Amino acid sequence: MSESARFPTLRTEVAGVPVQELVARYETPLYVYDAAKIEQRIADLQSFDAVRYAQKANSNLAVLDLVRRCGCVVDTVSAGEIERALAAGFSPHGSPPPIVYTADIFDQSSFELVLKHDLHVNCGSPDMIDQLGHVAPGRNITLRINPGFGHGHSQKTNTGGQQSKHGIWHEQLADCLLRADRHGLGVTGVHMHIGSGTDLEHLAQVCGALEQAALTVGRSVVSISAGGGLPVPYRDGETYVPLDQYFELWDATRKRLQDAFGHSVSLEIEPGRYLVAESGYMIAEIRAVKRMGDNLFYLLDAGFNNLARPILYGAHHPMSIAPADGDTRRGELEVVVGGPLCESGDIFTQEEGGFVCRRRLPAAVVGDYLVMEVAGAYGFVMGSNYNSKPLAAEVLVRDGHAHLVRSRQTFEDLIRGERIPAYEMA
Repeated sequence: MSESARFPTLRTEVAGVPVQELVARYETPLYVYDAAKIEQRIADLQSFDAVRYAQKANSNLAVLDLVRRCGCVVDTVSAGEIERALAAGFSPHGSPPPIVYTADIFDQSSFELVLKHDLHVNCGSPDMIDQLGHVAPGRNITLRINPGFGHGHSQKTNTGGQQSKHGIWHEQLADCLLRADRHGLGVTGVHMHIGSGTDLEHLAQVCGALEQAALTVGRSVVSISAGGGLPVPYRDGETYVPLDQYFELWDATRKRLQDAFGHSVSLEIEPGRYLVAESGYMIAEIRAVKRMGDNLFYLLDAGFNNLARPILYGAHHPMSIAPADGDTRRGELEVVVGGPLCESGDIFTQEEGGFVCRRRLPAAVVGDYLVMEVAGAYGFVMGSNYNSKPLAAEVLVRDGHAHLVRSRQTFEDLIRGERIPAYEMA
């Protein structure tokens, strides 16, 4: 049977724990995270002065605790993420700031927490500068700049350019500096995140754009952020960014700024997907195998309520089959993989635009398990209760031991907060 060197299509274990053991203990659908892979990805980035984890990729408290123990600081984009960072043990204050709030707006709850804990803010719009400066003049802030161009595997994940809502438009930087000055806000950092990609020529453009923005801000800049967007392979043939060359580009930018300013400048990176994607596996049970014309379907007990990336932007995830009987002598078939939801779009093997495609996978029967791989980023965190489906359980495996880090949602959890009002029908 042909198997990919990187993504085998037959699997008996996850992070050293047998799939059958995980399912027997925690049932399906189930997210499993391999702590060793997270630790390795953090170690990859130690050349940078600070690794700031973008927790929107995976905000489970156990994951946050792990990255904190590994020396990372954290990025937050909501009140809930601020609360999570605090609950996971991150301090509000330190150098570099252990918690930064990065957003394009302040909603009321996040604004109150930023003020209460005196958190550092990475402002993504001119209005944020005015709103913060009005009630908390004298603080230091960072500016997130949209350089006018972007990159990403999907238009929906491109975070730069005029079609993106993110950041301060580069032509408005001078006005934003005047706004900050009116409120006595010190602009101490410049941040730029434009999406993911492996093209070093494109990344060099980002370095140049950030350097020009930092020079416009001037000597008050003491830190720059390369943003996130480091890709991970989801298919054979896809590659990583060559990290040594990537760091060299940013380090050269930092050194030129240090020469211009006459003081040291800290270099941050803000990975999300890169730290956690490859650590994650979603295990689902095959509950039906049926033919529809020319297509053979494997239908799972997990749907886009558990993993939304394929339906959102046609994201590709490697898949493997874990035979329930342990017999790995399986032929291969071309199949469509779908979920249980009452939606035609509940298909895991689709391309952007909703075009259904087939995947070559081992022959399987009802009761076998399908493992969705490279699912640690933007997986559980984008889950929903559509069709009144409960959120999956989450497990962290470290040193061969599986730890339940989120219990499966119960029906009582599902309806908590709902009320039937008392009224009379006419």
